Amino acid sequence: MATIEAHRPSPHARTGAGRRRALPGWLAVCGTLFAVAWGGNEFTPLLVMYRLESGMSVQVVNVLLGAYVLGIVPALLVGGPLSDRHGRRPLLFPAPVLCVIGSGLLALGPDSVALLFAGRVFSGLALGLVMAVGTSWVKELSQPPHDTGATAGSGAVRASLALTLGFLLGAVVAAAIAQFAPMSAVLPYAVNIVITVLLAVALLRVPETHGRGTVPGGLLDDLRVPAALHRRFLLVVVPMAPWVFGTSATAYAILPNLLAHRVPGYEVGFSGLLCMVALASGVLSQQVAKRVDSPHSSRAVLVALGTAAVGMALAVWASAALTIPAALVAAAVLGAAYGLLLVSGLQEVQRIAGPDRLAGLTAVYYSLAYLGFFVPAALAALTGWFDYPAMFAVGTGLALLCALAFALSWRRHLPAAH
Repeated sequence: MATIEAHRPSPHARTGAGRRRALPGWLAVCGTLFAVAWGGNEFTPLLVMYRLESGMSVQVVNVLLGAYVLGIVPALLVGGPLSDRHGRRPLLFPAPVLCVIGSGLLALGPDSVALLFAGRVFSGLALGLVMAVGTSWVKELSQPPHDTGATAGSGAVRASLALTLGFLLGAVVAAAIAQFAPMSAVLPYAVNIVITVLLAVALLRVPETHGRGTVPGGLLDDLRVPAALHRRFLLVVVPMAPWVFGTSATAYAILPNLLAHRVPGYEVGFSGLLCMVALASGVLSQQVAKRVDSPHSSRAVLVALGTAAVGMALAVWASAALTIPAALVAAAVLGAAYGLLLVSGLQEVQRIAGPDRLAGLTAVYYSLAYLGFFVPAALAALTGWFDYPAMFAVGTGLALLCALAFALSWRRHLPAAH
């Protein structure tokens, strides 16, 4: 018996081994970010399918694309600040449920604009919560004592990568299923429901990082975000934010519709291909964004907007030439701009916000960024007066003007270190 006892692991040893095997908290939260982002973008490559098979107009499908902003913005502006008061856990847990409801409604209504609209709004509510609350939770889990090996920008990069990979795979898998599998209007959403449920289980063991009651005041105080009036936020973050999703929406919502006639029979697959090219480029550019960023200037934002200007110029070429190679090149550069913009904006926000207002300011940033998803609907409404090459040329000029403005305020109004 003594020999047996000598070789039995101590409780402390078992606990230590358990800790080593445990999934890092930031990775568990990133799993939910990934699944909900998947649900938010699986609809995008199917726009062509709804237009061709359900008889919806370009204007209608573009409105449906932007409809989830109506869910995103309230969830961001309410969920983010409330999580700064009540903690990350209670505000993030509803997100997977809302995501499942959204995908379920989308699966039920391939021929119903009302059901598709409702599904997009629920998907937006879920995405708004993960982008404000989840991004903040990942940032806090990517620093001591939860992660002693992470660097200062690890949280922003991890969160943005999880979102971008979700956007990427959601679009690519949905397009592949819709193009080559039966039940093309149902199966893409069923896959997301399964993935979301499985990854949400990991949230149960993630520690809370933001205790309740750390912010004084009542409900209205929760919804105020004083840091949004910081001059650095107003002069740098506000002008650049709509470009984040304006660039990506141009790549995988506008260009596929313009070139659908070039790929008869494979319209949905081609839409998925442009999504893949744009978002894969975005993933790669996010690896560069952290190295370009500097707390002493707006260098990262300037590089991101310069890339956006190049991408918009290539969109002029692609929309005029209407060739597949031109569209692929434009999508790649626009995707790179999206990745650089997303990370550089998050890093600016995390420097400006204090620890008690991080989720609130992140929510304001994402709300502004998602205004870019109305670009396809706005441009479609203007096609009676202007063609796409002309409108993209205007976009190129606006991006250059924004970049020039940032160059002139290179080091102004930098936030104090927290």
